[in-house]
Amino acid sequence: MISQEDRDIIRVLAAQWMEFAALPVMQERKRLWKAVHDLRAERPVILFETAWIEGYVAEEEILCEDPFLRSVEQNMRVTLRQAEEVGDDIVVEPHYRLGWKMQFSDYGVPVEIRSAICPEKSIAYSFSFPIAVPEDIAKLRPRTIAVDREKTLRLKATLEDVMGDILPVKLGNFDPFAYEFDVGEFGDLGFNGNFFFGLTWQLYRFIGNQSLLYWVYDQPQAVHQLMSYMLADRIAMFEFFEREGLLDWNTDSQMAGPRMYGYVSDLPEPGTRDTVTLKDLWGWAESQEFQMISPDMYKEFVLPYLAKLAERFGLVYYGCCERVDDRLEMIIDAMPNLRSVSVSAWSNLAKTAEILGKKYVYSRKPRPAYLSGVNPDWGMLEKDMRDTYAVARDRNLEILYRDVYTINGDRSRLRKWVEMTKSIFQI
Repeated sequence: MISQEDRDIIRVLAAQWMEFAALPVMQERKRLWKAVHDLRAERPVILFETAWIEGYVAEEEILCEDPFLRSVEQNMRVTLRQAEEVGDDIVVEPHYRLGWKMQFSDYGVPVEIRSAICPEKSIAYSFSFPIAVPEDIAKLRPRTIAVDREKTLRLKATLEDVMGDILPVKLGNFDPFAYEFDVGEFGDLGFNGNFFFGLTWQLYRFIGNQSLLYWVYDQPQAVHQLMSYMLADRIAMFEFFEREGLLDWNTDSQMAGPRMYGYVSDLPEPGTRDTVTLKDLWGWAESQEFQMISPDMYKEFVLPYLAKLAERFGLVYYGCCERVDDRLEMIIDAMPNLRSVSVSAWSNLAKTAEILGKKYVYSRKPRPAYLSGVNPDWGMLEKDMRDTYAVARDRNLEILYRDVYTINGDRSRLRKWVEMTKSIFQI
């Protein structure tokens, strides 16, 4: 039973959500995002990732008692606060999105998350690394995948009963990180729509960093075995979603890449057909864990597997935090449907801009350390954006500020950074 108090809280937030969604600026922002992804940018688009910031919405601000509605309230308050305060190019769509609740078996071996033992709250963690020697690979089994339709539809019906007459509820896709990080029964981080490949992401969780570095020399066939296993796992998962009719378009404000919106003309817009296929969607390829191996080794051990997955999607976003400029040309050759490339602080900004030209999206990720902690370094923050302006001002540029976890309770620094960046780019 949902209490009247919980119902009233969600309905007030739903009304505020629809007020933002109805603002004319939302349509203008959609147009600007689409222009960047259509490779005819009018100006850079800017987006902050606020969902991971500690205390961005404080625990005491969450007022609902029902566990499911508390998670909805948390997501809604984060979105509404960002739309009200930050001044970036956030888009609030006139619906609330709910992902399918999935059930995955393990991989035949337990991959346990081990949190840091620390007196302070910490996001640090490690894993049990169950594949200690190549012979352990034989323990792996294909995962079983199922969708809990009854639970998902029940949650959707609950939301529709509480707020559906104000804010429609849209169902589709799932949040991969809710399962990777075991964030709880209702801990959906709002990333449904994100078709994350995560091959080396999982490889690291199997064997650990030391084996990643050694096995490409000492046990190359074991690395290929593991990559082939992960490729088959991801193909089975994505095909399950397609076969079971669980897909929904990620060509809107869903997280089509690492905090990137999916607005683009070369893929169908939401609602244009009843059936959605993988070819209608963005996929997200990356290999942060293997940044340290050489481009030649990357070409041997990683790229063929990523390319096999990429060809199943309509468009591809490549990268996250890793350096890309030393291997970007081979990625472009291997993925004809590549559209957007992540440019983190580890990449050579000028070289990456030269390679991408105006044929791809230059997806810039500012360095999070400069804005984090007790004292932001505004001199370095300005230099970071001026360096970006110098090499990418005439590119198809999106600036996605991610991985800021601590701001010492100072939310005003987010808007200050946005205004500084807009001033540099004369927006």
